[in-house]
Amino acid sequence: MLKTLFSKIVVIFIAILLVSTTITGVMLYIFLGNFASEEKVNLLNRTGESITDMLSGYASFYNTYYNSSYFPFLHSAYWNSMESILDAHSKNTSSLIWVVSTDGQIRIMKGNLGMVNEIIERKLRDEDGNLRLQSPNQYMDVMSGNKSMVKEMGDFYGLFKETDVSWLTVEKPFIYEGEVLGAVYLHTPIPEVQRARSNVFKFFIFAVAVSIVISIILIYIFSLKLSRPLKKINSAAKHIANGEFDERLNISSEDEIGELAKSFNNMAGALQNLENMRRAFIANVSHELRTPMTSIHGFIEGILDGTIPPEKQKEYLVIVRDEVKRLNRLTTDILDLARIEAGEIGIKPVDFNINELIRRCIIKLENFITEKDINIEAHFEEEVMYAKADIDSIERVVINLLHNAIKFVQPGGKIMFFTSRIKNKILVCVEDNGIGIDSNEIDLIWERFYKSDQSRSKEKTGTGLGLAIVRNIINEHKQKIWVESEVGKGTKFYFTLDSGSVNENM
Repeated sequence: MLKTLFSKIVVIFIAILLVSTTITGVMLYIFLGNFASEEKVNLLNRTGESITDMLSGYASFYNTYYNSSYFPFLHSAYWNSMESILDAHSKNTSSLIWVVSTDGQIRIMKGNLGMVNEIIERKLRDEDGNLRLQSPNQYMDVMSGNKSMVKEMGDFYGLFKETDVSWLTVEKPFIYEGEVLGAVYLHTPIPEVQRARSNVFKFFIFAVAVSIVISIILIYIFSLKLSRPLKKINSAAKHIANGEFDERLNISSEDEIGELAKSFNNMAGALQNLENMRRAFIANVSHELRTPMTSIHGFIEGILDGTIPPEKQKEYLVIVRDEVKRLNRLTTDILDLARIEAGEIGIKPVDFNINELIRRCIIKLENFITEKDINIEAHFEEEVMYAKADIDSIERVVINLLHNAIKFVQPGGKIMFFTSRIKNKILVCVEDNGIGIDSNEIDLIWERFYKSDQSRSKEKTGTGLGLAIVRNIINEHKQKIWVESEVGKGTKFYFTLDSGSVNENM
């Protein structure tokens, strides 16, 4: 149902609007009821106090002269005065006034409110003909004497339900010498509360309806502004999926959409670079495979058909052997890089002497070093320096960096190794005085399959995998590797390792 961004935003926004306005409306509804009835409560409370004070005075008088504290208004001598006073209070307050005994019997009732009197007669007249409150809830609270006033809002426990008007009831106990003798009830209708609440409810419904309409218009405008760049991103993503890596977004906003567009363009650029490298790699690998395979095929055909005389067959078989080794190195590098990037080669850190490992790597490449008459120098801060890493992996790193340096130094050049300790790290540096790396290529040399169009040496046997393997091995060790170079002055490769402890087996 909610398939579009516009519909989802509309539903969420309207839901939030309804919840917030409903909470506000309920609070306003309660507030208006309290505010509208507050003045009435104060008026009835003052009137009730006046009546209870009068009744308590009568009780004191009777107790003094007649030694009795029963309801003073039951005596005929006070009926006329009580009736006139209560009538006056009833008219002044537009209320119905009862004087109720502690057992709930209505002893005096003043006030003529039309049909209300009929309802009271019908609902409160008992079998003995007396008016009596039918529910203890209507009088037990005030007769307890714990409160100076009891306020009720509504229909007074269903008594005034038929009037369809909200009623305010104020109950005041009158007490003599600590004893509750009865209570005065003052009932008054408060239709203004109902009218205020009704008006608020109508205004509330109108305001919500207008807010929803305006919100939908604003959301529509907002969703258009939001969905347009998203549609552009979606369209560009489809072009990228179809292999059109030159697709770019032109979204200049400074919000999250703008950040997404920038990230998308960066991703598209990275994919384009990766695709270019992939194509270059395929071309390089195809060339590297085709050249030796063509040579191997030609030499073997020449031997088989007798074109190559027997006395030269051994010489050509040696060439075939070297080409096979070259193919083997190429396929091994490709497979190893794939395994490293897939995390299939586990790292098993041990403590070993990094200086001794460097010496072994130099010995392994001694033939290449002497062939180009390269001078090797080693500058170790400490004679024995232990690192903690995977020996075989780090040996491959050192050999690859050393072999890389051998390729790019001129005959008679120099390669230097440096090791030093920096806090809990070992820093290894391989430096050569070769032709250096152009600044435009420094960030690219680590990319897999990368091979410069303008080769930095006369050797063109590399496939651009050596440094990619080195970087992945160092990353697997969670260490850092970087390069510093200047064209014509040489190159320095640095990498770090964790410090190790003394290992007698190394």
